[in-house]
Amino acid sequence: MCGIAGYIGQGDQKILKNMTDMIKYRGPDDEGFHTEEGIGLGMRRLSIIDLIGGKQPIYNEDKSVVAVFNGEIYNFQEIKKELIAVGHKFETNSDTEIIVHQYEESGENCFKKFNGMFAIALWDKKEKKLILARDRYGEKPLYWSKINDTLIFSSEIKSILSHPLIEKKLNHLAIYQYFSFDYVPQPLTVFENIYKLENGSSLVFKNNEIKINRFYEIKSNEEKIDFKSALVKLEKLLEDSVKRRLIADVPLGVFLSGGIDSSTIAYFAKKHQSQIKTFSIGFSEKTFDESIYAKQVAKLLNTEHYHKEFGPNDLLKIIPEIIDKLDEPFGDSSILPTFLLSKFTKEKVTVVLGGDGGDELLMGYPNHQIQKLLYFLKLHNLKFNGDLVSFLERILPVSNKNLRLSYKMKRYCHGLSFPGLYRDFLNIGGYIRDLNNLFKFQIDSKKIFSFVDNFLGNQPEKNYLKKINLLFLKYYLEDDILFKVDRAGMYNSLEVRAPFLDFNLADLLNSLPLNYKLRGQRTKYILKKLMAGRLPKHIINRKKKGFGIPLTIWLKRDLKNYMLETLNRKDIDDFGIINYDFVEKLINEHLQNKKDNRKILWNLIIFQNWCKNYL
Repeated sequence: MCGIAGYIGQGDQKILKNMTDMIKYRGPDDEGFHTEEGIGLGMRRLSIIDLIGGKQPIYNEDKSVVAVFNGEIYNFQEIKKELIAVGHKFETNSDTEIIVHQYEESGENCFKKFNGMFAIALWDKKEKKLILARDRYGEKPLYWSKINDTLIFSSEIKSILSHPLIEKKLNHLAIYQYFSFDYVPQPLTVFENIYKLENGSSLVFKNNEIKINRFYEIKSNEEKIDFKSALVKLEKLLEDSVKRRLIADVPLGVFLSGGIDSSTIAYFAKKHQSQIKTFSIGFSEKTFDESIYAKQVAKLLNTEHYHKEFGPNDLLKIIPEIIDKLDEPFGDSSILPTFLLSKFTKEKVTVVLGGDGGDELLMGYPNHQIQKLLYFLKLHNLKFNGDLVSFLERILPVSNKNLRLSYKMKRYCHGLSFPGLYRDFLNIGGYIRDLNNLFKFQIDSKKIFSFVDNFLGNQPEKNYLKKINLLFLKYYLEDDILFKVDRAGMYNSLEVRAPFLDFNLADLLNSLPLNYKLRGQRTKYILKKLMAGRLPKHIINRKKKGFGIPLTIWLKRDLKNYMLETLNRKDIDDFGIINYDFVEKLINEHLQNKKDNRKILWNLIIFQNWCKNYL
C-alpha cells in the first residue's frame, strides 16, 4: 500500500521528491524514485508484504520496464508461478514484481490478470511510453493532468498541484456537482485540467498523445441460474475473497459495525484465522450508535474486539486535520467517524477488512426500495413542479434523529422536479434547487447530470432498476464510499480491503436476477439467506442505519460556533464565488428549526475551508 506520483516531460528529482512528500502519510515506511531524462516515477511505501524486499520502484530483468504501485494484487502468488514456469526470474517476494514481468508477457492486457485493488504507473523504456492503470472498482485513486508536452500523475491531487506547471483554475461544473452529490463524479475534479483516471481503465502516453482504454466494464448481464446454485457460488466466492485478503506480513483486523455486511466478512475471516481482531466505535447520540450490535457479533464469533465511544468534541478536534488533507471538496460527513475508526484501529493493526460494496452490489439502500415501489406503481418518471415540492418540504417536520421517515421524505422532495434516474441520484447527495441562489455563477442543470447520460449511453441495459444499480456502483460507491474509505484509512496509514469488491464475486452478484437481491422490499435477500443460522436473526434483518453522525443537532449546538466562524461574510465575499445573503438564510432556517439544511451547510463548511487551504 503506497502513494505514487510522477511525470513524463518537464520535471526533476526535486520536483518528484516534493510530489511524494505531499502524500507521505500514504506510505510512511519508505520512499523510492526512478529518474532519467524526461521521466520521473516516485512512491511512498506502507510495508504490507515482503517488508524488507518489496521496495519500489521495481524493475524487470534488464531494467527496461519499471513500475511503482499502490494497492495489493491478491492473486500474485498464482501469477508468479506461471511467470516462473515460462522463464521469468524474481528478486523479491512482493506482489509488485509480478507487474513488470506480466507486462512483458501480455503488454497492456496485463491488468486483466490482476485480482486486486491497484493504481499502477509503468514506464516502458524501449517503447518510450508511460502507462497508468486503475483497478476495476476504483478502490485506489489515480489522477492525471497534461500540460503541453508534460503528463503529471499522482495518487492525490495535492501532489499534482505541487508540480510547477500546474495552474489552479476552478471547474464550475464540478463545484455544482459537489454541492449536488457531496462529491465530484469521475472523470472530473474540482480543478480544470486535472482528471480522475476512471475505474477499470488504463492510460497510455506516447509521442505526446494520450490513449485511454477500458479493460473492465461494470455490467449487469443477468444470467439464468437457480437460487440454490447461486447460493453455493456466492458462498465459495465470498469465502475465497476473504481468504485472499487475509494475506499480510503485518497485523490485520476487521471493521465491525454489527450490520450484515461487516458481520459476514468477520464470520469468514474467523473461519480462516483463529485469532482475529475486530473494531467498532460508538456515539453518545444513541440513534446513531450501532456498537451494541458489533459487540454482540464479536462475542458470537469470539473475536478480540476493540471499541471506543466518541462525542462532538472528538469530531471538532479532527475536523481541521481532515480538511487540511482533503485536496478536493468532499461533503459526506461520514468521513469523520470513518477517520476516527481508522485512527483507533491503526493503534493495533496495519491492515483491516471492511464490508464496503455490499450495499451497492446487493441493492441494500432505502433508495433501492423506494425506486422499486415507484417503478411498480409507474410513478418513477413523474415530475412535479417547484411550488408543490416547496409545499411538501414546508409541511414535513424537521427531525434531529438518524434516517427518520421525515428526513427521507424531505430529501426525496428535493429531487421531485427531476426525471427519475436523476432524482434518485440527487437523493444520495445534496440540494440542487438551491444552487442557482447560492453561487454567483450558474450552470445548466442538464450539464450537472451529463456524466449519468454518458455512462448509461454505453450500457445496453434498458431495465430502470438495473440502471439505478449501475449508477450506484459506478459513482456513489467509487467516488463517495471508496474515496472516503481510502482517505480515512490512508490519512492514518491504514490499509482497508473490501472483499465484496473481488471482481469474481462482484461479477456474480451483477449477473443475478434482481429478485435474488431485492425480493419485494427485502434487501440483500440472497446474502441474508446465506447467513441464516450463521448470524443472529436480529443482525441479519436489522434495518440499515448508515455510518453517520448527528449533524443536524450538532450544527445547532456543539458545532454552531464553528459553523458561524467558518461561514462568515468576510471570508465568503473574499473568494467571490458564493452569495453570502443566501448562506445566511440557510443558517437561520436551520438554527430556527424551519428546515434541515445540514447537507448544504456542511458542504459549505467543507468548501469554504478547502478554498482557504487550496486557493
